[in-house]
Amino acid sequence: MELSRCMTADAGEVEAFLREVDLTVTGLDEPSVRLWVERDESGRIVGSTGYELSRDGHHALIRSVAVVSSSRARGRGTDLARFALDRAAEEGATTAWLFSRRSGGFWQSLGFAGADLSELARVLAETHQVRRFIATGQITREVAWMRGLGGV
Repeated sequence: MELSRCMTADAGEVEAFLREVDLTVTGLDEPSVRLWVERDESGRIVGSTGYELSRDGHHALIRSVAVVSSSRARGRGTDLARFALDRAAEEGATTAWLFSRRSGGFWQSLGFAGADLSELARVLAETHQVRRFIATGQITREVAWMRGLGGV
């Protein structure tokens, strides 16, 4: 798996990809959002992964883990998720959190368990995704997940 860090020039293409796979696109161009993409031989984005860290650096909000539909069920999503978890742990995060209404089984296979939504919102209050979800009321429709980091 060869991933490249997203740059400002990639923003439009990354946003289009994430919209196509029905993931949140808020704050993608912010410096605090770490985002990587995987491209096929033609240069088209076929996967993405990333996270935002809490202000204290102890909590990571996993974001934008996605694979094009034609490449699903081949372990790509697992590889992409592990990449983000590993990078967040390398930066000092000890707990990973995420929102997922549709992919709970996938995240459970990676050691995530259901979490308290208000706790996620508290420890990651300054992240772009949490702020957006609170502002729009979307947070009330979300499902939170968490796991410790340190052996992904």
